[in-house]
Formats: sequence, C-alpha cells, structure tokens
Amino acid sequence: GGGIGLCILALVFAKPLYNSGLTTLPQILTREYGKRIATLSAVLMSVGTFMSIVSQMLSGTALITSMVEVAPSIAMLTVLLLMIAYVVFGGAWGAGMVGMVKTLLLYVTTFVCGIVSLRLAGGFPAFQAALPHDQYFNLFARGYWKDGGAGASLIFGVLTTQAYILPVVSAKNLRTSKAGAILGGFLTVLIGIAGIFVGMFMRMEMPDISSASALPVFALTYLPGFLGGVILATLLVALVGTGAGLSLGVSSMLYQDIYKPFIQPNASDKTQLRVSRGIILALLLAAALFSMGKLGSLILSWGFLSMGLRGAVAFAPLCFALFSPGRIRPAFAGAAIIAGPLLVLLGSYILPPDIDPLFLGMAAALLITFIGWLIGPKKPNLDPS
Repeated sequence: GGGIGLCILALVFAKPLYNSGLTTLPQILTREYGKRIATLSAVLMSVGTFMSIVSQMLSGTALITSMVEVAPSIAMLTVLLLMIAYVVFGGAWGAGMVGMVKTLLLYVTTFVCGIVSLRLAGGFPAFQAALPHDQYFNLFARGYWKDGGAGASLIFGVLTTQAYILPVVSAKNLRTSKAGAILGGFLTVLIGIAGIFVGMFMRMEMPDISSASALPVFALTYLPGFLGGVILATLLVALVGTGAGLSLGVSSMLYQDIYKPFIQPNASDKTQLRVSRGIILALLLAAALFSMGKLGSLILSWGFLSMGLRGAVAFAPLCFALFSPGRIRPAFAGAAIIAGPLLVLLGSYILPPDIDPLFLGMAAALLITFIGWLIGPKKPNLDPS
C-alpha cells in the first residue's frame, strides 16, 4: 500500500503539487478554501498522527522489554523520557538529522535481517512448506474488503501526509521529484518483504512470540552480538525519533493554527518556545496513557486507521483543490473534512468486522465534494443595488 501510494504520488499528484508553489498541505487548503477549513483539516488530521505516536510508544515498549527484563511500565516510561529529551533538546533540526541517519540504517539492517532469516530458514520454499498458504501467502487473507481497506488506508495516508508531500514539492525540479517518489515506493516494498521474511522465520521457530517482539528477538538470538546491537540501537533511535518528530509536527500545527491566531496573536518567541514544549509534553503524556493496558492493544490493532483517518480528512478536498480549483465552495469542503473521519470511526462499530471502515468515510467525503463540484462555486451578486 505504501509503495503504491508513493507511485501514485509521483505519477498523478507530483506535478500539480510541485507547480502549486506551496510547501504544506494546510497552505494548499488555505488558498483554495480559506484559513478556517485548513485549520479544521489540520486539527482532525492530528488525531491520526496522535495514533501514530501511540504506535511508536507501544513498539518502543516491546523493543525494550525484549532486550532487558523490566516491567512494561518501566519500559514505557523510558521511551517517554527519551522522546521528551530528544524533542526538547533536538527540535526540528534533530528530527531532520536523525531522519536521514535512521533511514539509511533501517534499510541496511532490515535487508540484512531479511537475507539472514531467509538463509536460516532454508530458502523461500521452506516458508511455503511450513506455513499455511491461505494465511501467510495471500495479501487478502482476511477478505478483500478488510485487507483491501488496509492497503487503501496506506495509499490515501501517503497522499495526504505532510512528510511525503514536502519532499515532492521541495525537489530541485519536477523530474527529480517524481524519480524520488518512485524510488521511495520501490524501496518501501523491498523493506516490507525483508520484514515479512523475518516474521515468517520467527513464526516457524517461535510460534508463540508476539508480533511486536519478533524483530528484536531475532536480532538478539540469530545475529552476531555487534550486528544485533546495531540493529536494536537503530530500532530504538528510529522509534524515539519518529515519535518525537510526530509530536513536534502536531505541536507546531496546534501552535501556529490555533494558539497563536486565536489565543495570543502577539506571542513572543519565548512564549512560543514555552507553549510548544508544553504541547509536546502533553501529547507524549497522553500517548503514554493511551498505550497502557487494553486500550493500548486496541489502538495498536488500529495501526492502519491512523493513515486512513488522515486520508479521510484531506484526500477529497485536496484532489479538487489540485485538479479542479475554484469549483468547490468552502462549506462543502468543510462538510467532507468532518464527515470523512467521523464515518471512519463510526464504521468501526456499525460495519461488519470483515469490512474496513475507511471505505465508508472515503465514500462520504468524495460524495460530498462531488456534489459541491456539480453545484459549482457561488455565483457573484450582479445586482447593482
């Protein structure tokens, strides 16, 4: 899903995004629908981002408890403190630098793990012989509506996430922009396959292991000590850096789009720093609370939902802003932005479990914006009186 999303981003969306001359999704929505609609979109998309922060904390807890015998609460506190320290002392510069380093290390180490697991298993035929085919070799094992929705969540999430849009619009030219997105899509598929090999091998060797612990336990058990240490350190840095970077992005949005314009327009730089750090601390503490107990496992099972929510919020308004500008009234865009994620959340409870709720939310958002497109823009008042 991520690979397909990046290829669609390159082949369909890169040109209008690049030619827009804007660098952020809120800027695109502001120019088309106004500041209020863009702020509404940013706030609702932050809900999906918050779920991603929770996932990073859950993964970090699993990583630490796989390495050392500590209570999950201690591991969670460790991850929380690392994220707070990282984002407070590193800021945006730190998030960017670690992003580049972790990307290189993650690809190299995951490829190594995939190759080693494949060799230890005795090749791909060994996986086929040991694991049920319908479950482990079928992309739609849970049904087309369920697993198709999971893939669609990633596609729409990629197309509406600032972290993917910014490199596309910041490239030195359109050709580089498209090439980078296509290369990213190709590498995303490869790293996914390498991770799958590790998961299959661990399912063969340790059938009762939890999914979250599969990769760290593999590194500890089947790799030389130094290489295993490098992989575990890379995973920890990636988790901490990603969680901190996400919280930094949400904090920046909440401050710039809500606190500054509506609460304290003339805030000083010192106030901005204090308020932004306060928001980050509140976000991380809330994510830690949501990660505990049964609620944490529930949110972890909604891993795809975080991307799907972002797509349900912004995909339809973004499409019409890029490909049919000036045709949608802000009221229809606002209605789509609210209805999309609301129906995704409601769909989790009212739809059968074998149907992904993303389809309901996306259908509603696209239908509302399409009706707005048919009605067209508001006619100017030509009455001279």
